[in-house]
Amino acid sequence: FLLFNQQMAALIHAGLPVLQSIQMLRQRSPNAKLREVLGDVESRIKSGTALSESFAAQGETFPKIYIASILAGERSGNLDEVLRRYVTYTKAMVAVRRKLRSALTYPCILLSASVILIAVLTTYVIPQFTSIYENVGTKLPLITELVIGVSAAVRNNLFWLIPTILLAVFGLWSWRKTENGRRTMDRMILKIPIVGELVRQLTTAQFTRSLATLLAGGINLVEGFQIALASVTNRELLRITEPALPKVREGKPFTESLASAGWVPELAIDMIGVGERSGSLREMLEEVSGFYDAETEVKLGQLTTFIEPAILITMGAIVVTILMAIYLPLLTMMGSAGKG
Repeated sequence: FLLFNQQMAALIHAGLPVLQSIQMLRQRSPNAKLREVLGDVESRIKSGTALSESFAAQGETFPKIYIASILAGERSGNLDEVLRRYVTYTKAMVAVRRKLRSALTYPCILLSASVILIAVLTTYVIPQFTSIYENVGTKLPLITELVIGVSAAVRNNLFWLIPTILLAVFGLWSWRKTENGRRTMDRMILKIPIVGELVRQLTTAQFTRSLATLLAGGINLVEGFQIALASVTNRELLRITEPALPKVREGKPFTESLASAGWVPELAIDMIGVGERSGSLREMLEEVSGFYDAETEVKLGQLTTFIEPAILITMGAIVVTILMAIYLPLLTMMGSAGKG
C-alpha cells in the first residue's frame, strides 16, 4: 500500500490522469487483494465517482485519514503533494511500530524460553529424582517436598489443566475484543508504571502527526480533529478525548479543548498553544510529533532495561529454587555418608 501511494504520487505528478494511474498500478500490483480493490475503485471512477468516494466505498479497507487526505487533495488540486505527505506520515508510523516490535521481541523470547525450561524441569526432571528419593526413604527437606508436590499436582492434572488454560486465554482474548473489555484493558494499561506513560507519549505523537498531515492537506481543524481521533487506539484515552471535539466546534481554542482531556502532556499542550497563537499550528504539531517520537524511543529503552533483568531475576530465582530442591537431599545424603 505504501509502494502503491508512492507510485501513484509520481504518476500524477508526471501528468497522468487519475484513472490511467489507477489502471496502470492495478495491472502491475503483485497483491491480489489490492488488485481487486483497485478494480472496484477504477470502475467507480469510470462511472463518475470521485476518487475519495471510490476509496471510501471500500469500507474499512483504507484508513479514514487516507480518504480525508485524498479528499483534501481533490479540493486543493494538489493530489500528488497530499499523497507524498501521506507516504511520509505512513513511513513515520511504520518506523514507530518497528521500534516497538524490536524492543519487545527479546523480552518475549526470553520469557518463552524461561517458561519452557521450567515446564521441562517440572514435568520431566523432578519426577526422575522423585523416584530416587522414594526408594531411599529418607526424610526430605521442606523445600524439596513443596517442589515435588507442585510437580506432582501439575502432572496429575495436566489433562484438564492445559484445556483450562487455553479456554481462559481464549475467553480473555474474546473479552478483549468487546468494547467494554478493550476499554477496561486499556484503562489498566494506563496505570502500569512506565508503560502507561509510554502509551500516552506514543498516542500524543500519533494524534499530532495525523492532525498535522490533515491540516497540511487543507482539511479544516474541526474536521481534521474528528478524523485524527481515529489514530487514538487506546479506548480509554479516546473516551476522554472525544468531549473536546464539541468544544472546538463551538469555537473554543483548540489548545484549551485538548487540555480538558487531561492526558496530553503539559509540554505538548504548551507547544501546541504557541503554534495556535502564532498561526503556525501545523508546523508545531509536526514538532510535537517528532519530539514525542524521540521521547517514546527513550521510554522504550527504559522499559526494556527494566523488563529484561526482571524476567531474568524472577525466572532465575524459580530455576535455582527447583535445582536446590532437587539436589539438597543428595548433598545431605552425601554429607551423612561422608561422616559415616
